[in-house]
Amino acid sequence: MTDGRVERGNQTRRTVLERTMDIASVDGLEGLSLGKIAADLGLSKSGVFALFGSKEDLQLATIRAARAVFVEQVVRPVQDEPAGLDKVWRLCESWLDYSGRRVFPGGCFFYSVSAEFDARPGPVHDEIAQIRGDWTRYIERLLDEARLAGGFREPAGSVDVPQLAFEIMAMMELANAHSVLHGEAVDYQRAARGILARLRAATAAPDELPERPPTFDFTTGRPSD
Repeated sequence: MTDGRVERGNQTRRTVLERTMDIASVDGLEGLSLGKIAADLGLSKSGVFALFGSKEDLQLATIRAARAVFVEQVVRPVQDEPAGLDKVWRLCESWLDYSGRRVFPGGCFFYSVSAEFDARPGPVHDEIAQIRGDWTRYIERLLDEARLAGGFREPAGSVDVPQLAFEIMAMMELANAHSVLHGEAVDYQRAARGILARLRAATAAPDELPERPPTFDFTTGRPSD
């Protein structure tokens, strides 16, 4: 009986977080309300309060749940590929696909909540900043692995990995912002072309990268050539 109650509690927690991630990606983390979510889902308000305790706890749990979704959708599909700029390109494709398919209805969850909390100190800001920093460092790590594997045409010591990571992230996030604002997919194609051109200009083996990016077909949930 105890195990059954625990599982029911875990299922309720998952149900709530699925809802709060979607809400926060559109309305922001400040748009979350324990009482409203309980009413929306037909749950006991006291039960939801027992699971999360406070609005801040709910916000932090939502951020951590969104991180798990992000890892599953963006990072895991390419994590076992060999080091090189092709792996970096595949990761960028994965990110553009994640944003364009609206895994979260507001586009990239972390782009949305970062704008909301970037100048607001506190635990929620710190959690977002940590996850954003982890993502930046992950891209830099993949680029550095490509550098050590001889993937760049320029001498290894002259490669500015943080600068290249910054440029790649800037193109992806601008595509997300424009697409969410204007409701168009063309921005993902432009970002993909820009990222691929930047990587092809840097790589020591251009044949390992496609000459052009795929056409992203977000109705099927995957790129198509």
